[in-house]
Amino acid sequence: MDISITGKNLDVGAALREHVSEQLDATVTKYFHRAHDSTVSFSREAHLFRADISVHPGRGLLVKGRYAADDAYAAFDGALERIRKQLRRYKRRLSNHHKGRAGEEVLLAQYSIIAPEQEDEEVHEDAQPAIIAELPAEIATLTVSEAVMRMDLADVPAMMFRNRASGGLNVVYRRPDGNIGWIDPSNSRQS
Repeated sequence: MDISITGKNLDVGAALREHVSEQLDATVTKYFHRAHDSTVSFSREAHLFRADISVHPGRGLLVKGRYAADDAYAAFDGALERIRKQLRRYKRRLSNHHKGRAGEEVLLAQYSIIAPEQEDEEVHEDAQPAIIAELPAEIATLTVSEAVMRMDLADVPAMMFRNRASGGLNVVYRRPDGNIGWIDPSNSRQS
């Protein structure tokens, strides 16, 4: 597995790099023997160190963990513990996912990042938002439970997917109350 370790405005020493490589490799290979790659990024947040870990254990899967602490080692260990818990929680479902989904269908899409509007400026009627970036994205064909699992693993607030049962585009999202919301246009009732 390729491991990329970076520091944003701070130097990541050799001892920390070795600690990260050994611990991350041991944790991920316990669940995935052929993980693709991972990225570890260290940064400062006021007086704390923050570690962000992103692991691609297989095609279409992304596992993320983040943690902030007084030192870089503790921040990394906290983020890695989050990834370890996610992998342990979904271990059986992830292994079943890899066995039966060799030719999984994906829908290619465009992902755009749009700049927020300024609060003090008046917005004109025909104004278009500024697009900061346009990136390719894949929308996987999944069951609802697989989509919820991937959303949890990627630590994102929402995920769009093609529903394996209905074939329609669906969205799962984390509600402010902690529950999961599911939007399925194919189940809407028209009056």
